[in-house]
Amino acid sequence: MKARTRVVVIGGGIAGCSTLYHLTQEGWSDVMLLERDELTSGTTWHSAAQVTNFGMTQTMVGLKSHSIALYKELSEDPDYPINYHHGDGGIRLANTEAQMDGYRHFASMARGMGVEFEVIDAAECARRHPLISTENLIGGLWDPLDGDIDPAQLCQALARRARAAGAEIHRNTPVTALTQRGDDTWEVETPRGTIHADIIVNACGYRVNEVGAMMGVHHPVASMEHQYFVTEEIPAIREAGHRMPLIRCPISDFYSRQEKLGLLVGFYEQDCRTWGMDGIDPKFTNALCPDDLDRVTDVLEGAFARMPALTEVGIHTIVNGPITYTIDGAPLVGPIPGKRNAYCIIGLRAGLGEGGGHGWLLAQQIVRGEACYDTWVIDPRRFTGHANVELTALKAVEDYRNEFRFHFPHEHRPAGRPLKTTPLTPVLAAEGAAFGLVNGWERIDYIKPAPEFAETLGFRFNEVHALVAAEVAAVQSGVGMTEVNGFNRFEITGRDAHDFLDRMVCGRVPRKAGRVGLGYLLNHHGAVKSEATMATLPASDRGPERIWYGSAAASEYHDMDWLTAHLRPGEDVRIRSLTNEWTILVLAGPKSRDVLSLVTRGDMSAKAFPWLSVREAFIGTAPAIIMSVSFSGELAYEIHVPNAQLYAAYLALREAGDAHGLRLFGSRAVESMRLEKGYMHWKGDLLTEFDPFETGLDRFVTLEKPGFVGREALLARREAGPTKRLVTLSVSCEDRAAHSGSSVMRAGRVVGTVTSGDWGHRTGLNLALAFVEPALANPGTPMAIDMLGTEFAATVIPPSPYDPGSLRVRA
Repeated sequence: MKARTRVVVIGGGIAGCSTLYHLTQEGWSDVMLLERDELTSGTTWHSAAQVTNFGMTQTMVGLKSHSIALYKELSEDPDYPINYHHGDGGIRLANTEAQMDGYRHFASMARGMGVEFEVIDAAECARRHPLISTENLIGGLWDPLDGDIDPAQLCQALARRARAAGAEIHRNTPVTALTQRGDDTWEVETPRGTIHADIIVNACGYRVNEVGAMMGVHHPVASMEHQYFVTEEIPAIREAGHRMPLIRCPISDFYSRQEKLGLLVGFYEQDCRTWGMDGIDPKFTNALCPDDLDRVTDVLEGAFARMPALTEVGIHTIVNGPITYTIDGAPLVGPIPGKRNAYCIIGLRAGLGEGGGHGWLLAQQIVRGEACYDTWVIDPRRFTGHANVELTALKAVEDYRNEFRFHFPHEHRPAGRPLKTTPLTPVLAAEGAAFGLVNGWERIDYIKPAPEFAETLGFRFNEVHALVAAEVAAVQSGVGMTEVNGFNRFEITGRDAHDFLDRMVCGRVPRKAGRVGLGYLLNHHGAVKSEATMATLPASDRGPERIWYGSAAASEYHDMDWLTAHLRPGEDVRIRSLTNEWTILVLAGPKSRDVLSLVTRGDMSAKAFPWLSVREAFIGTAPAIIMSVSFSGELAYEIHVPNAQLYAAYLALREAGDAHGLRLFGSRAVESMRLEKGYMHWKGDLLTEFDPFETGLDRFVTLEKPGFVGREALLARREAGPTKRLVTLSVSCEDRAAHSGSSVMRAGRVVGTVTSGDWGHRTGLNLALAFVEPALANPGTPMAIDMLGTEFAATVIPPSPYDPGSLRVRA
């Protein structure tokens, strides 16, 4: 075993083997995998190993498609073929129209990734799977490439190819300690010696936090016991003459696939159980939990009703083993927050089916710094300080119970709530606020008309539509207020602070005290990495001159890692997070200045305090930082207040607002208004797959400025020409919005993808933002959007259909 290597991958299941193999495919052969026991001796060996194309985002569909293509290639390798039942087909069942709408949306989204699903009725479900009953069934989603694979053979095939490319694999070599050197490389201690590695990868399955503890980090991953059984031979399967499609049933919480001439049937029971919360026996390897079929009796009854043949056959084998979950059910694949040269590929509850793609995207991140897709949906930094053991366990149980029930738009499930709140949370709840979740924070979604009001979740406009319209109207004609908690906020100080930010941002950084600017940070490929509001605060009795850097609530760990990674030795820059100490109250509307003037000293006129200004002030007795900025397209102020004085500031503004008809509004009203202005959301419309020119941010790029991160790559991208353009579309539809991922169509082919969509209540337009082929980006170009299985006419319109000259924000 060599003592020096480029990468050490820790863990020999599908995650580790896939990462190692794909690192060699990226051209890195000086890489090593360490496994404490034998390959596939953890969760991998007992996996049901289903391989589907289905995913809830395009990134997930893309990585699963890669897995399928890779596995098919491996199965056809003449030197080492593996058992892969490719293309058996699979059906996700549904018994409500809302579920069917979801399947129609996912089919539209997948089409943009070159994947074809089919939405079928109940009769067609039964025709394709003759063992199922159609009772209480409306239809389903057909995946023609669904199948299953042999877990051990798959991992051995990946390991074999990695070895052939120069990688080393060491079995029975546990990692006993991890130490980071001053140069950010790692010492990896094992009983066989210490390895000096540039980079380490945690791919440790259910032992993820044993290795995490060696690094001083905790990963939000918990294990659940999961049971399936394999039946004896079923005569109807032999008689069918073809393999049975896979079944996934949200109605009765089970799945089924063919195993030889019987069925493998797995359960997601409500009476589920976490595993390993208080530690894992070191000897638990190639092992299972005790059988407990009594726990799945209710699910089993539903499976019997859906597949009566199960009642006539015996059970051959029972398997009960641990599988891993994260807080939102998606894996953690990418950089470990707060650590240099450390990555993870963990929380892979569907590891075998997805693992080929996860290793592919992780290897790209390690070697290239970024993957071919925006990977935020699986980025470990999407969870911040709230991601503790208790929350992870609660969310794992909730997700397990809802394994095949996808999240509807605006659905925020209750487990672990409330977690992150401000002093105003109970006050706003008493005012009728319905809350959504943003990085764990309880944030106003809309205001309920009555305490008993409940929303009907789905993909079409519902009873909340009219409530949002009224909130928008109140902001447009008068004044509204909302709380924006969890907004990421860094205070940057030091002699070199402005020069540092000038290097990080592709445009101009406001240097004059009292001014605010919007800027974009690029990655080393010249694509959009982050968006930041930067305000230079003047020196005062509250502190020296300093810069406030504000970005999306979910970006706290992401942006801190990116900024600190680019600090140069000797550079006088200090970055301090204030994210959890301050909260924003937003006043918006033509009467917002009138309200603000009643509670703060100083001249608030447009001349004295114009748009894109910042000042220190008091709101009543509460200290505040006030910024004249707007995300609504109306005259608006962001009032940043320390949490300790937040309630005092709120009371002062509410009292002052009474005379002006102040009304509370929520995030859904903001979403409608920002689309009318063409304002973009980070990781919604601002993606690492596109550069600022493709995204329509030309005015924020200053190419003559030398030395900013990504400049040379951006110049090369501009020379090559755009791959897509972000456009605003007006959609001819009255009862639904375009959802993220919906396919944009023209002449029967996909020409783009929607990033966000909503109804514009001030313009009366159904709006969508979408990346489309550059030749189709001109205003007036007709196309269509596939929305829930129906193509609706859509036309490219100029951006910012509401007040395109932005006169209202400057009023």
